[in-house]
Amino acid sequence: MQPFLFATGIENSYPVITLPDGSRHRVDEMEKTGHYARWREDLGLVKELGIEVLRYGPPYHRTHLGPGRYDWEFTDQVFGEMRRLGIEPIVDLCHFGVPDWLGNFQNPDFPMLFAEYAKAFAERFPWITLYTPVNEMFVAANFSARRGLWNECLSSDSGFVTATKHLVKANILATEAIEQVQPDSRFIQSESSEYFHAAEPAATHVTDHLNELRFLALDLNYGYDVCGTMYEYLMDNGMTREEYHFFLDRNVRAVCIMGNDYYATNEHIVYPDGSMFVCEMFGYYVITKQYYDRYRLPVMHTETNNRADGRNEKDGRLWLEQQWANVLRLKNDGVPIIGFTWYSLIDQVDWDGLLAVNAGHVNHYGLFDLERRIRPVGEAYRELIKTWSGQVNSGLMCLRK
Repeated sequence: MQPFLFATGIENSYPVITLPDGSRHRVDEMEKTGHYARWREDLGLVKELGIEVLRYGPPYHRTHLGPGRYDWEFTDQVFGEMRRLGIEPIVDLCHFGVPDWLGNFQNPDFPMLFAEYAKAFAERFPWITLYTPVNEMFVAANFSARRGLWNECLSSDSGFVTATKHLVKANILATEAIEQVQPDSRFIQSESSEYFHAAEPAATHVTDHLNELRFLALDLNYGYDVCGTMYEYLMDNGMTREEYHFFLDRNVRAVCIMGNDYYATNEHIVYPDGSMFVCEMFGYYVITKQYYDRYRLPVMHTETNNRADGRNEKDGRLWLEQQWANVLRLKNDGVPIIGFTWYSLIDQVDWDGLLAVNAGHVNHYGLFDLERRIRPVGEAYRELIKTWSGQVNSGLMCLRK
């Protein structure tokens, strides 16, 4: 039996962006936040808070050097220290980018090559059993191929469909490859839980499409047969019938936990012309219940942080209390929710610009600041874990077969 998972994460995004002068730049959040130099200290902070689970991934762009070629030096050190400290990792193998030699998410070779990397990782670290092979597949495809912000920087439906099918296929093949090595593995698929609200009746057609699109990556991952209009959209934008049946015919559901990420920016008011602005209306409970009712899988709250930019230190504590109340309500209403995550351990950099602007602006989202000084939300999270761990573990839920 697996105890309720109180977790945090170390932000490890690494997309490639295009700067105003046309040059290409690799964003590396681990570099920007000083983690490469201070990783031992950061792992110590996890233990200091009484947290035993860490969402963490090796830098894919630095580790996978080419087909069958890997540099494990940094990864060996960090995961060895995690094991020594008794920290259980949820291993995030691909977080918004690929190595330069792989190009971007339009590359049809990416899924197979990534699965080989995932298998090599599992063979090197057979004691690890929790994985997120590809983080936030919808966000990765949306920002890279539909909104033109990262990597291939496309703004087209065909680019989005191609990125989505490659990301999901990579996730499925990696899941199967890891399972071959470690049959006890479980896969916590961290995904952004979105919702689009129509500002007026004329916007309903737009929001209906967007509210189906938000499910697309998970629909393909879990073999959920999409609606007729979404099938037409896929066929019109480059997916073949054979490719679609690859997703229907694969079945990784039995080893999956649905991870729902929720921020105040996950809900959107939409106008008939497609323009939109961020709002917070339904909240984590309502939106997660929609996802749960669709897939009927165990749930984990895999990401959240401050409502605003954290300039008011009360924001983080209030948001933590609000998210935790939603988790408890879901649990009490019979949703099998198995964990909660404040993301991330330390402050982040440039997420207020969606990582598309290399401004060096510190975002006050962490349990600790970049000087590794604890924030009030860090103290509150430590107290929450201490106070609630016995209660939520009174009815333990199993993550094993």
